[in-house]
Amino acid sequence: MVQSLNMAGIRSAWRLLRQPSLLAPDLAVADVRAIPFERLRRAGIRHIVFDKDNCLTAPYVDAIHPPFAEAWRQCRAAFPRGSILIVSNSAGTPDDAGGRAAVAVERALGVPVLRHAVKKPACAAEVLAALGARHPREVAVVGDRLATDVALANVGGMVAIWTRRIVSEKGDNRAAALLRRLEHAAYDGACEVRDVRALLGARLWWW
Repeated sequence: MVQSLNMAGIRSAWRLLRQPSLLAPDLAVADVRAIPFERLRRAGIRHIVFDKDNCLTAPYVDAIHPPFAEAWRQCRAAFPRGSILIVSNSAGTPDDAGGRAAVAVERALGVPVLRHAVKKPACAAEVLAALGARHPREVAVVGDRLATDVALANVGGMVAIWTRRIVSEKGDNRAAALLRRLEHAAYDGACEVRDVRALLGARLWWW
């Protein structure tokens, strides 16, 4: 499947330049194996959203990356059916003719793929509506890209979890691979992970 230019991402770039804090994750981990799924659930997370390529799978591969299989099992044990959602900038977008890629991913991973008209990071409203979340801080977004996955979470008021280590650049979208390298350089030079003491026992929101 050919992934088209992310116009929503380009439009969002100006906002990200003005508000670089939107690129700061709440939690940075090596990959999904380091995510404390059960601890997140106890801390108040009720829904979890995943990017697919280079977060759960190799680029444009439907099946879970084999080393992540146990972490994926733990995630699905911690979060009940209907509380996990895949949000990709390929499968489930207008690039996915007839939704065929989304259906293939759903069969391989066993969780739904969001059908969304606009790409990350501009689809926060669609994500929250699909999950039926009572509050954005009930939702954690997990992904390898700062300018799409982390920004999606921050724009929507959700919890941002950044997976720093990708699966592979083999078969990856060239533009995405280049932008990811720039994001890592910018992050290492300027950004800091937010205070996430709430993840160690306190609730993640207050009202």
